[in-house]
Order: sequence, then structure tokens, then C-alpha cells
Amino acid sequence: MAVSELHLQDRLTHLSLTPDLGASLINWEVKTTGQALLRHSDQAALASGTPRRLACYPLAPWSNRIAEGGFERPDGWLALAPNTEHDPYPIHGSAWQQGWHVDHHSERRARLTLDSELPFAYQATLDVHLHEGCLNLDLQVIHRDPLAAWHGLGLHPYFPRYPGTQLLAPARQVWLGDTGCLSSRPAAIPVEWSFDTQRALPSTAVDHAFSGWEGGCRIVQPEAGYVLDCQASGAEYYLLFCPTGQDFFCVEPVSHPINAHHLPARPGLRLLHEGERTSLSFSMQYRALNDHRR
Repeated sequence: MAVSELHLQDRLTHLSLTPDLGASLINWEVKTTGQALLRHSDQAALASGTPRRLACYPLAPWSNRIAEGGFERPDGWLALAPNTEHDPYPIHGSAWQQGWHVDHHSERRARLTLDSELPFAYQATLDVHLHEGCLNLDLQVIHRDPLAAWHGLGLHPYFPRYPGTQLLAPARQVWLGDTGCLSSRPAAIPVEWSFDTQRALPSTAVDHAFSGWEGGCRIVQPEAGYVLDCQASGAEYYLLFCPTGQDFFCVEPVSHPINAHHLPARPGLRLLHEGERTSLSFSMQYRALNDHRR
């Protein structure tokens, strides 16, 4: 599948992205070495036609899975069908499965927009900005449907995983569930999943939401020689996805836990009426490990 690419650069890094595949980032690399800062996407990944093989994509108008075939709006039930072949639930909203429009593109900035009618009318905007090795992603959604609906947002970055990869991502609780990968209740974080201090990733599979997050995290890559200092806003949760036997992991800033549409008080979701908006941002600051500046 041939897709169009946009290229951004600052003094330290180079970024490629495609509006055609859900406004996905393709590669973010150090200019001098070609070192991947997000999971590397080769030509086969790009030709696959799915953001799930690329480096990062936006999640709107919800993150992760929704159970029960839809959710209740103030004006009645909104039915949703599964939108992938690999999952029995509708997952990650609809923005990632549509082509976006390029509103602006310059050396360091791009703005992509989407006017969607699925599963209801909304407009999404993704602003991408590079500055001195910092990648800034700002996602905004405006509800355009006459009927109000619940909204949630997220970003789905894939990070390289090496044997020595370490993570710092303090949180207060983890959301557990009794059915598949669906959240049902918050619980104390097990020691092996606690990243209040910098530590190695767990050896077992993790696919859970963590709450009580203040938005900061650090990813340390000793083998690759760099650190990413990350900061989110509009996201009091993150999704940690660590599949076994893979060379990547995900720390996803999100506004709500998995299946929040069916949890008491719908934690993290926002009921938007026509013209109302919600937003989420995430920055990732690259620093070489031999750079001692703070």
C-alpha cells in the first residue's frame, strides 16, 4: 500500500508521519546516528496499511476496548461493532482507521485534521511539533453531532524494548478485570508492576490501565544510549502494554481506563454536546545518556 509521508526535523531529530493511516507517526530518529526513539517502521510495516505496525497513532473518540456492543448516550443506545479481526470488542475509536487531511506542514510542524462521521460526528486535530529533540503531540476533538456523546482520548506510542530498558512512571492504582482485557475495579499495584522508582520492565505480559498518574514518565535505554523524559496533560491514566517475546512496549497516555463507558461514573470520560471540545497532549524529550544537562 503506497502512502504519503510528511517529514519534520529539528537540530537533533527527524520525524516521518503519514496522514493516510490514521495520522500515524512512522519513524522518529536521531539525525546523527539513525537511532530509533520510537519503534522502527520498515517498508513492510508501512506497506501493511495498519497503524498497529507503525510508531504511534492517536486514539479518538475513545481509547482501548468497549464491551457490550456499544454504550448508552443521553439520547439512547449507540451500537458499536468490532473494528478489527483480532479483537472481539471495538477498540481505540475510529480516528486511527481513517485518512486525515494536512492543514499545515513546515520544517518543524504539522497539523492534521479529520472530519469523522463514525461512530458520530466529530472533528479531530493533531498538532505535531519538533524542537531541540522534543516531540510534542497535541490532540483535540470537537463534538459535531447534534446528540451528545461520551468522549475519551489517547495516544498509542510504541517504544523499542531492549534487555536493559527501564521505566519510571509513578501511579497510585492499577485497574484489574475479570473478563479478558476489560477493567472492572482499581486495586493496589503489585510490586512487579510498580514504577514509582526506575526499574526494568516486567518479564510477564501486562495490558492494564494505571490511575493516579500525574503525567510524567521516563524511559531509559542504556543499550541504545538515550533517555526519553515524557510529560502528558489531559491524561490521568496510562496504559502499559508489555507483550512477551516482542521487541516493543507501550506506555499510552489516556484519559480513561479500559471500558470506562461501562464503569461506575464513567471515569475519565467527558460528555460533550455539539461544539464542545476535549484535548490531550504528550511530549517526549530526547537526551543522549552522555549528555549530563538537566
